[in-house]
Amino acid sequence: MTNISVPPSGQDPRQNIEADPDLVDASDSSLGDDVSKYTASLTSSIERYPIENGRRYHAFKDGSYIMPNDESEQDRLDLSHQMFKITIGDKLYLAPIGKPARILDIGTGTGIWAIEMGDDFPDAEILGTDLSPTQPTWVPANVKFEVDDAEEDWTFQLKFDFVHARYLAAAISDWQKLVRQCFQATKPGGYTEFQDYDLTLYSEDGSLKPDHAEHKWNSLGCDACRSFGKDPNPGKKLEGWMKQAGFEDVYHERFRLPIGPWAKDKHLKTVGSWNLVSLEDGLEGMTLRLMTQVLNWKLEEVHVLLANVRKDFRDPKIHAQLDFHVAYGRKPTA
Repeated sequence: MTNISVPPSGQDPRQNIEADPDLVDASDSSLGDDVSKYTASLTSSIERYPIENGRRYHAFKDGSYIMPNDESEQDRLDLSHQMFKITIGDKLYLAPIGKPARILDIGTGTGIWAIEMGDDFPDAEILGTDLSPTQPTWVPANVKFEVDDAEEDWTFQLKFDFVHARYLAAAISDWQKLVRQCFQATKPGGYTEFQDYDLTLYSEDGSLKPDHAEHKWNSLGCDACRSFGKDPNPGKKLEGWMKQAGFEDVYHERFRLPIGPWAKDKHLKTVGSWNLVSLEDGLEGMTLRLMTQVLNWKLEEVHVLLANVRKDFRDPKIHAQLDFHVAYGRKPTA
């Protein structure tokens, strides 16, 4: 069942986002067990990170993920975590999970979601998995991390009351397999929740045009992701994939993320400001590997494009946005 609900801002999602006219008028155009202990150990091969164009990338399954894993990217991921929470109403999740005993966080990144869940559920066991062991060592006693590839066959011996996966757009080759494995790893009666993007930028008022650098950058990036088998727009498909996998009571909600503080609505203005910072901080990380390795651009050409993209990001007359989706479902008890 798909529900249309009013987001935290109080706006009807069926209505276009209204731009703040004061912003344009007042500005110019620039604005566990032995096995788990073994898999958690940090081997030298996992930590032998490749460096490209001054950025550090995952060593485990090198090349399977486009984003860096260096300190700059970790800071951006933590910032994005706060934006996601604000977007969905200052919450870590939307599913009615009760008091779960075991929680799995797929693609945990810096581990910040798992750590905060560990604080909120001190009696639960929480496991976060990722391609890189970049999570902090000082964490709640009930939280642990393992290096793992979510696209490989899962080998968890015990099932989970809550499986969570967030921000895996452009990182997964076979989404339907991932959703099926989440279903298999969830206890009967338990929940799985996905929170993810559709990375294609758009404007509701036509202010984002094909000749804008922002549009060109986004189109090239999404096409490059597809060219090596990574879906940049999983968000709107999550509901269908979950139903196909066997989940019941599937709920889906779309949240709009403006780029910049151009929206008149206070909540969306806040979200847009966070989104602008996240995109600007991650612009090189999102682009360098894709443009230089997949599209064979010269590094100097990439930097020229990105300079113009930053200008578009800060132009209050361009009302660009993208969508963020939350979908959760319950595994049947029988």
